[in-house]
Amino acid sequence: MDGHQPAGSTAHGPWTVDTGMRHTGLRVLELGPGGSQPFRTQEREVIVLPLSGSCSVRRGPQEFELAGRKGVFDGVSDFAYVPRRSDAVLSSPGGGRFALASGTALRDLPFRRGPAEGVPVETRGSGSCLRRVHNLASADDFACDRLIVVEVLTPDGNWSSYPPHKHDEHTATESELEEVYYFEIGRGGFGQHRLGGSPPGRAGETAEVRTGDVVLVPDGWHGPSAALPGYPMYYLNVMAGPHDERAWRITDDPEHAWIRETWDAAPAASGTPPTEGAS
Repeated sequence: MDGHQPAGSTAHGPWTVDTGMRHTGLRVLELGPGGSQPFRTQEREVIVLPLSGSCSVRRGPQEFELAGRKGVFDGVSDFAYVPRRSDAVLSSPGGGRFALASGTALRDLPFRRGPAEGVPVETRGSGSCLRRVHNLASADDFACDRLIVVEVLTPDGNWSSYPPHKHDEHTATESELEEVYYFEIGRGGFGQHRLGGSPPGRAGETAEVRTGDVVLVPDGWHGPSAALPGYPMYYLNVMAGPHDERAWRITDDPEHAWIRETWDAAPAASGTPPTEGAS
């Protein structure tokens, strides 16, 4: 399966994105006003996340209203967790765009809502490496069986997913995780994302990414992502793996790991993580 999947290349039925790997999956649904879509989680747990607009998610007699947001550059959204082996319905009175991020699961956890005000927001890096992370369902902040879901917002002209890194071995210092990147680029522009480059030192491939593009990372080194001047970048990361331990431990490319040590001494950020008006 190709690592870079341009917008529309995996569209299937009602889904504008329908892709994934052995342990991870992502579907994106666009609904008009008053639209609804049933879905089954099968053997996967699912995070339903509004990218734009608001919605409700119903499972049996339970239903949660998600206030959502205007767009991905407009702050943190609430979300819903739907356990494995569920039949559910997503409905949107005003229409919008919604991501269903999934990972293989072996435990039954409760259907519930993750409030926006409970999402930890983290600033990583410094200078031209500054970016903002919304830890929606990170390993330490929201209970899932194996699924990890975060959002990264990179100011225009800045770099993220940097230094290049990997997480494809199960060790005391690294987690074995597949990873899905879903991109949206502000102001109709494009960005770049580097794939491969394994072993360290080998030239990787750089993909041009636009809104709706997906990059699959089953293993190996990946990064950085570059937000071109004038065009802020958003991506949704979906991660899961084959092991019971739910953790995010990475190994930096040893040729570039020194970059991380410079952040404490770096000057003030060269950009501000994008918010309103960037879509």
